[in-house]
Amino acid sequence: MISITLNNLGKKFNREWIFRQLSFELGAGEKLLIRGGNGSGKSTLLQIISGFVSQSEGNLVWQSGDKVLAVEHLYKQIALASPYLQLTEDFTAVELIRHLQSTKPFVQNLTADELLEIAQLGHARHKFIRQYSSGMKQRLKLALALLADTPLLLLDEPLSNLDRNGSAWYQQMITDYTAKRTVIVCSNAVEEEHFFCERALDVMDYKVP
Repeated sequence: MISITLNNLGKKFNREWIFRQLSFELGAGEKLLIRGGNGSGKSTLLQIISGFVSQSEGNLVWQSGDKVLAVEHLYKQIALASPYLQLTEDFTAVELIRHLQSTKPFVQNLTADELLEIAQLGHARHKFIRQYSSGMKQRLKLALALLADTPLLLLDEPLSNLDRNGSAWYQQMITDYTAKRTVIVCSNAVEEEHFFCERALDVMDYKVP
């Protein structure tokens, strides 16, 4: 599992600070809610934690046991599901999963067909992703992240586009596949998204007056 330390973190776009002087320690295996309203910067913070976006000031330390992880190797340790990450729509679901398997394993060495059955998308295994509804795409994104064999799981508004059945499926997946992982969830105020989180960080606490 991975622990994360944020030291006086700040991010600005052009001349505007999104947040500043943000310090926080997340222990290995802990579950964290990042909350804040629309446009508060919570998704930006999650992208910085993922290593995909650079901070404007401060630093982060990702650590696995006694080993400090370099940001360029962090992608191997992370699974991320987010509205701003797009699926390759010219692939079928089976083709997409097999492509991803070449770079990152899934838990229990799941095959593409097994993963899709867990995602309740087995009936659409040979459909092109562009033919999926928004709810099906979201379920596939979540399944790819939740079933990835990584110690760090990042979820941004995971219930976007999911109906009541999709929400129940997500909650069961969280119960089944996150016990031994460090998890961070971005959410506005949807309790079903972050029901399992033990700690919370509010980005609004780090706004520049």
